[in-house]
Amino acid sequence: MFNFLKNILRKKVVVRFAPSPTGELHIGGARTAFFNYLFAKHNGGKFLLRIEDTDRERYVEGSVERIIKSLAWLGLNPENAGKIMVQSERLNIYKKYAFELVEKGNAYVCICSKEKLAADQEAQMKAGKPPMYAGYCREAGIKISEVEGKKSYVVRMKMPKSGKIIVDDLIRGRVEFDASLIDDQVLLKSDGYPTYHLANIIDDHEMGITHVIRAEEWLPSTPKHKILYKMFGWQEPQFAHLPMILAPDKSKLSKRHGATGVFEYKNLGYLPEAILNFIGLLGWHPKEDREFLSLKEMIKEFSLDRVQKSGAIFDVKKLNWLNSEHIKKASVTELKHSLADIFGHEFIKKDLIDKLIFLSKERMEKLSDFKEMNEFFFNLPSYEKSMLVWKNSSLEKSLENLKLVLEKISGVEESDFKKSKLEKIVMPLADERGRGDVLWPLRVSLSGKDKSPGPFDIMDILGKQETIRRINVALEKLK
Repeated sequence: MFNFLKNILRKKVVVRFAPSPTGELHIGGARTAFFNYLFAKHNGGKFLLRIEDTDRERYVEGSVERIIKSLAWLGLNPENAGKIMVQSERLNIYKKYAFELVEKGNAYVCICSKEKLAADQEAQMKAGKPPMYAGYCREAGIKISEVEGKKSYVVRMKMPKSGKIIVDDLIRGRVEFDASLIDDQVLLKSDGYPTYHLANIIDDHEMGITHVIRAEEWLPSTPKHKILYKMFGWQEPQFAHLPMILAPDKSKLSKRHGATGVFEYKNLGYLPEAILNFIGLLGWHPKEDREFLSLKEMIKEFSLDRVQKSGAIFDVKKLNWLNSEHIKKASVTELKHSLADIFGHEFIKKDLIDKLIFLSKERMEKLSDFKEMNEFFFNLPSYEKSMLVWKNSSLEKSLENLKLVLEKISGVEESDFKKSKLEKIVMPLADERGRGDVLWPLRVSLSGKDKSPGPFDIMDILGKQETIRRINVALEKLK
């Protein structure tokens, strides 16, 4: 009964993913979005999206649209998709709250020049001290009315000068910060845009965010955020800071290791289910330490107490393995849709495409392999006659065996020219004369490649007429 009442009184979980539109959605951002999504769905809560575009110097045109499309491709659809909060549309709101803090004495107007601040910072660094604002304007009592529209200014928060600030992180536990080492953070910049710290707090409050799940790099900013919540008199959310994603050598993840945009993974032939499975295991593990997981299974098992503190290793071999497993599990229709995104809709309209997808499912690591893997079905590549010889066999033996195969299959009706029928006809010959000596030249004659599906699979797809044509091409080479 107590647990029932506790669940009724508990505030519904609301989380958000708040990317900055400075380029593509990369794997680290996708992991943050996914962990928020998993936490919300596991707890029956809401997953919201917010665009934090207040850093105008780093803003990249079109990146908002690409971020939204990347999330949609992964299937991470926010509940507020029709009304996404965009910070650049809320400048007056942030300004109002910043001025409110100044009026309360929790923030102040600073008119120090950039040159003066840069000189101070340089001197402090030379002296081996952390660069911090010297506090020239902290007690000056400059009023907004004195500077608004007249001179350049910023608004800074008044951080406590002493004491400990405690962050009870849901992943890292209790973390202590020395208030005296934290700078008077700029809240409102001279261009009228808020800094991340001010806008972040206001937006989270107005969106009703209950849990802030974000990257480890934001942990040092959390004391400032806690103080801001206190200054406004608002209830703060719970914080959880995710571990870094590291390269295999435990260095910072870079593009050469896999820190690339989500859409690039799509174009390389990765399935969204495989990407989610992979990033879901970057710092989190289910109870039974399984690796192949569906989205439904991850939602069911996800909890923050199973997220590790240490960095998570990005292993592209594991990603490729997971992708191959998800390709095997996918239906031909599902794979056809994904292949169309890579190679175009005209390509997947080809007559043999369904059979080729079914045949290739077990062998593909990435969907981008499909075209090259199966090009020989449409155009027999040029090959040297030496390829038709099995190991230490001879040209003469390959010629003789291919002639015998041709004799046996020539009598098969077109309607019966199927894998099962062909195996029954050819395999006794292969067992009699040596499987390698018979099947190897047959497979090469059909594909022109030293690596391809088995000859009976290929004949089934090519049909009788094209199979005989290709065997005759090989016989001419051998003669």
